[in-house]
Amino acid sequence: MFKRAFAKVKEWWPIKKRPPKKRKWYVKILRAVMFTFLGFILLLFLININFLWLFGSSPRISDIKNPPMSVASEIYSADGKMIGRFYKENRTPVTYNELSPVLVKTLVATEDERFYSHSGIDVQGLASAFRDWFSGNYRGASTISQQLIKNMFKTRTKEYTRGLFGRIPYVRVINMKLKEWIGAFKVEMYYSKEEVLTMYLNTVDFGNNTFGIKTAARVYFSTTPDKLTPEQSAMLIGMLKAPSTYNPLQHPEACKQRRNVVLGIMKNKGVITASELETLKKKPLGLKYKNEEVTDGDAAYFRMAVAESLQGWCKVNGYDLYGSGLKIYTTIDMRVQKHAEAAVHKQMKFLQKEFNHHWGNENPWRDINYNEIPDFIYTNALECPRYKAFRKTTGSEDSAMARMEIPVKMKLYDVNKGSVDTLMSPMDSIRYCKKLLHIGFVAIEPQTRYVRAWVGDVDFRFFKYDHVSQAERQPGSTFKLFVYAAAIASGLEPCDTRSDEYIEWKYKENGKDMVWRPHNVTGKFYRIPVTLRFAFAHSINSIAVKLAREVGIDKVIEFAHKMGITSHIDKVPSICLGSADVKLLDLVNSYATVIADGYYEEPVLVTRIEDRDGNVLYEYSPKRRQVLDYETARMVQELLKAGLKERGSTVQALRSFNIFQHGTEYGGKTGTSSNHSDGWFVGVSPGLVGGAWVGGEQRSIHFRNGFELGEGGYSALPVFGIFMANIMKDESLKKYRQKFPEPKRKLTKKYDCWTSLPDSLMGDSTEMHGVDSLFNTGL
Repeated sequence: MFKRAFAKVKEWWPIKKRPPKKRKWYVKILRAVMFTFLGFILLLFLININFLWLFGSSPRISDIKNPPMSVASEIYSADGKMIGRFYKENRTPVTYNELSPVLVKTLVATEDERFYSHSGIDVQGLASAFRDWFSGNYRGASTISQQLIKNMFKTRTKEYTRGLFGRIPYVRVINMKLKEWIGAFKVEMYYSKEEVLTMYLNTVDFGNNTFGIKTAARVYFSTTPDKLTPEQSAMLIGMLKAPSTYNPLQHPEACKQRRNVVLGIMKNKGVITASELETLKKKPLGLKYKNEEVTDGDAAYFRMAVAESLQGWCKVNGYDLYGSGLKIYTTIDMRVQKHAEAAVHKQMKFLQKEFNHHWGNENPWRDINYNEIPDFIYTNALECPRYKAFRKTTGSEDSAMARMEIPVKMKLYDVNKGSVDTLMSPMDSIRYCKKLLHIGFVAIEPQTRYVRAWVGDVDFRFFKYDHVSQAERQPGSTFKLFVYAAAIASGLEPCDTRSDEYIEWKYKENGKDMVWRPHNVTGKFYRIPVTLRFAFAHSINSIAVKLAREVGIDKVIEFAHKMGITSHIDKVPSICLGSADVKLLDLVNSYATVIADGYYEEPVLVTRIEDRDGNVLYEYSPKRRQVLDYETARMVQELLKAGLKERGSTVQALRSFNIFQHGTEYGGKTGTSSNHSDGWFVGVSPGLVGGAWVGGEQRSIHFRNGFELGEGGYSALPVFGIFMANIMKDESLKKYRQKFPEPKRKLTKKYDCWTSLPDSLMGDSTEMHGVDSLFNTGL
């Protein structure tokens, strides 16, 4: 039907065939150019959308609007000082106003002279590059915008080159270049020239784990970007061509030559004059290099604890602690921290000297009978990373041990000098380090629970293990706080009496009948009734054991946990004398619970977190709960204060420190664990609670039994005394000069009582040293 209709139309309106029209040559060229251009645009579109996954992913518009950049997070102290940074790439962004004008001019003159006249792609530069390429003189034609895309979105990594075309040689290079063109055009659409320059200088790599111009200015010249001189700017911008090749530390001459080339470019572009060029070329690099590590800064142990505490928050809220550029405001007060560090170093310098003198040429690693432990160093060497590396390399234990005896250059910690360079065999270094004593100290404001000082050990550079929050050791008599708190909460009063006498405690352990026969340290008993206040101040073991048996071990454990102890506590009688391992941070916080009138709260490390734009992401709000009733807390406070009131108590040594001149009141408790392995002291005042632990790296390293420097009153107490003496002298810390407040209401229990003993008895120290040795347990 259609054919017949079409034939009819042809009859009515005949169609004459015309000869093909010959097109002119320029029309053909125009059509070819037009189709080539359209084809190129289509290709860019297909690349941009990653058509059929052939080209690999490209930066999206949303990525351009919110460009990724790994930015260091900054940590600030409560007194406004930046104490450190967390980062993967050591980078801190700057704004355009923070850049030196000469730096900006140097960058544009060297990297992209037509930067202000193109829109991301320098056509004239491309033409010159093609011309040079055909003449055999290869050079790039990337604009600053293209380099920004390459740096910021890692367009030359596997992520952005996958896809079929990304695996074809030569095609891969063209593919990557076209993606950078697309990205550069997008960047120029959404950002001003000044913003592009700023973003570029914030992203570039200056070598030596230094990213961004602010970090580079600080690391290489100890200055800021707005104060960079022409020659400094020339060196830094010159490094961008090849940070490794022109590394000023490894290749200073090459770096200087490159700097002078850039100075020549600056002269040609009118940034500097000819006379300035001649003068600046003769100058040395003038480096003021300071290597920066993620661990650099103040209060290193505290900062690592902050990082650990924020891991969960970052995961829940979608932030990267080491790349999101957070501003973290903490509770640490650097004034208090400096006093704590000074106290720790002063006491450890004295104590280490005494420890070395005490043992002389003998080794301090001893078993329960005080015999030297055989093969102690050999056993520890087997766990040494250096030995494991030798073992892997040599394939033989004997060969690895032989290499462990060969002297090598190394840095060691010295209590007087800090870091020292020496020549020593790895085995000798183990022998040396095992003889060092270690320490932990932390100070907390009881009313706020703000951690104001945190010293995890003698030197973070050498000892990363934190004895404040990581180590768990036997607290000795400092654990009696929980025994007395449970007893008073059960109805007893500080003025109630119990007889100091021999005691047996029968119990079952793993289905077996057991008998525990604890002793006072002297093996003697007063054999007369004494008040609980006196017993606590003198740390009489028999009274603490009686109280624990009266209220029950379950009750003691319950009070320990709700007051602040987070460690597991076995249900055995000896825990009342401190046989269960605890953390120093938990113990000090538990004492703070008492001083805060019975309110418990976790130690506070961070008060506020902001993003890089200053928006508040987190703000601390108190989460307190009452775990001791008010009167019980006040009674236990009186027990702690009694140590400075009762004649001959274990805390009396605190009076030798100049800490009372402003009327400040104190209390505290000493503790010493088995064989003097651990010395403890927790001191309390209305404004600060501070605790110290001192001991060897392993429990077998300690003073001899019966030697007073191994007791908490001699090893740990002085740290608190020196610390508080420094605090009291500091006029900027007057707020810690406080007396304990008067009771808020009338107290029903009696606490102001005295126990009179004959002078012959007052000279005996009654603190028990060991709770788990065969002698002390009597098992």
